[in-house]
Amino acid sequence: MATADIAVPVLDALVSSGKHEIVAVVSQPDRPAGRKRRLTASPVKQRAEECGLKVLTPVKIGSPASIEELKSLDADLFVVFAYGQYIPSLVTDLPPHRSINVHPSLLPRYRGASPIQFTLLNGDEIGGVSIIYVDREMDAGDILAQQEVPVGLDDTTGSLSVKMAKLGGDLLLKVIDQLQDGSAELVTQDPLAVVETRKLAKEDGLIDWSEAASVIYNKVRAFNPWPSCSFMWNDSAIKVHRAEVEDASGIPGAVLDIQGVGPLIATGDRALRLVEIQPPGKRAMGGSDFLRGNNLVVGEVLP
Repeated sequence: MATADIAVPVLDALVSSGKHEIVAVVSQPDRPAGRKRRLTASPVKQRAEECGLKVLTPVKIGSPASIEELKSLDADLFVVFAYGQYIPSLVTDLPPHRSINVHPSLLPRYRGASPIQFTLLNGDEIGGVSIIYVDREMDAGDILAQQEVPVGLDDTTGSLSVKMAKLGGDLLLKVIDQLQDGSAELVTQDPLAVVETRKLAKEDGLIDWSEAASVIYNKVRAFNPWPSCSFMWNDSAIKVHRAEVEDASGIPGAVLDIQGVGPLIATGDRALRLVEIQPPGKRAMGGSDFLRGNNLVVGEVLP
């Protein structure tokens, strides 16, 4: 049961292993996408169809008709990863081996909707993947396996998602083997160590120059590719895809330098060099290319 891009490598791992029969893939219904808002299948549905797998797309997975269809599959185990819809216990308890979830954090740290983004927002040097039993409380089930992954200074949500997806596929295959031979060991999550995350909104990406440079830098990483960090200039929202922290100071939002690899903007403590920028309606470009085509002025204060 999966929908988002990050789950595609996990599906590929199951398919390529050749050890288990995938009786069906359950994904979200087709949604409007792109400027023309054409109905588009989810990344997981597209990949499953390429692999010749049966695909189910219930509007509500807990509906009586959906439950009956899932029962008819006679599956031994359900695997859930970035499905994007609440799955009731009437569904998760159907298979004899229950349902397990691939979660891109070291639980109980970063339960909820945005674990990878919060790993980056908090400047963590280590992230990871957990495989847990699906529980009635979100991401609270017993842990079957965990593995750490290093977080690089240049990692974004996009690049870290790729790392975690690969790791998740490998770890999932080991857990399924352990469930099959009875060697799986469970670890109960420590309720005192729980850190919750929330669903992000587009407004989260608007840069507040009064914040510390490191905070904005981590937001640039965490919100790449979505919702993207941005600032207002000439009544346009300018996206920032990459930035670097530098030792300089000034009024928060003040343009300190327009030389080098991109504009240098003062923050609440130090300054941020905008290395990759995307103006509205254009492709992402280097900060120096942006400067050549725009009349940003030293001393100007961004809102």
